[in-house]
Amino acid sequence: MSFKFTEENLTLIDKARKKYPTALAAVMDTVYIAQEQNGYLSNEVMEEIANVLGIDKVNVLSVVTFYTMYHTKRMGKYHIQVCTNVSCMLRGAYEIWDKVKEKLGLENMEVSPDGKFSLEEVECMGACGYAPMIAVNEDYYENLTKEKVEEILESLK
Repeated sequence: MSFKFTEENLTLIDKARKKYPTALAAVMDTVYIAQEQNGYLSNEVMEEIANVLGIDKVNVLSVVTFYTMYHTKRMGKYHIQVCTNVSCMLRGAYEIWDKVKEKLGLENMEVSPDGKFSLEEVECMGACGYAPMIAVNEDYYENLTKEKVEEILESLK
């Protein structure tokens, strides 16, 4: 089965392209739209992004593999990212990381058997002044303790 953008998403991509001077500049918007439609970014999806934008696939691949918000495999309904970079680390990120791993029974880049949760250790998420932090999908949780993390995870069940 081949991936094609929906008409609605092609309209969104066209709007994104109009915001930028080149099609290449719209690649991040387009990748995000593709991931929202397909759930993750397979080689087939990246090829279609390149075709729609008229750019080389390597330009798509370089964006997809650089940023932590894009995924090349299916992630859980709740994708949990734990920042362990220096600011978060100094404020207890590894305690948070261990708590999340224990609670979910997952290791880095694993997905729960029911597809509900996935876990990823990430570098800086840009919230250093509010460390430690995690993201659940698009929602950031900052100034965390192990107890707060437990509450967040319980709220997702």
